[in-house]
Amino acid sequence: MDSNFKVPTESVELPSKGLLYLADSPLSSGKIEMKYMTAREEDILSNINFIRKGTAIDKLMQSLIVDKKIDYKQLLVGDKNAIMVAARILSYGQEYTFTFNEQQYTVDLSTVENTYIDENLIKDGKNEFPFTFSKSGNDITFKFLTHEDEASIDREVEGRKKINKDSNTAGSTRLKYLITSINGQTDSKSIRDFVDNYLLASEARELRLHYQTVAPDIDLKFNVENDDGSEEAIDVPIGINFFWPDLRI
Repeated sequence: MDSNFKVPTESVELPSKGLLYLADSPLSSGKIEMKYMTAREEDILSNINFIRKGTAIDKLMQSLIVDKKIDYKQLLVGDKNAIMVAARILSYGQEYTFTFNEQQYTVDLSTVENTYIDENLIKDGKNEFPFTFSKSGNDITFKFLTHEDEASIDREVEGRKKINKDSNTAGSTRLKYLITSINGQTDSKSIRDFVDNYLLASEARELRLHYQTVAPDIDLKFNVENDDGSEEAIDVPIGINFFWPDLRI
């Protein structure tokens, strides 16, 4: 390779500020250096095998991260979202057009802001946080999910669907990975038993809302107009076309 050929890079700030990674991890710096997309990365996006397996975007992100010592699996989901948006801006610009309810909308991705973690919530650098349910009084601890957690959740949900095609366990399965202890019990059996049999629906919602409030992430909410003229806040959809606007699958 000709050393005179250079690909520009940019430093991307992580919503977690790097505070929840091990001290010896490159992620603890709170930043990730990303390179601009090349023709090689476009080949990744159009790889039919990757698309079918649902891994095209992850393969792309791994290719764009400059420091190959970074363990992609350990990226917090919010941090991964931040680098995805940055990669899209660097490669195809800040304007992104998507379709919702048969209407097209365009969002300026440069206006998307990080929702940084509150450092006061962190104790001893651990990705673990206390929470008490308002009705039952049960005490739990929970963690912010990583890319590896999300992949495990997806595999488990899909596995259950193969057994029962009408099964939809995505919500409860996610809670089983998110919760790290219940009333001091940290074993997986106790946590799963609690979620399946004792967690009130209202308190599951309470936890989800709290998680959304405190988790480091990016704000991808976008207001769309309904038929009656009212506005609704939706999450901007991210798929293959997010990175390659002209791609048609």
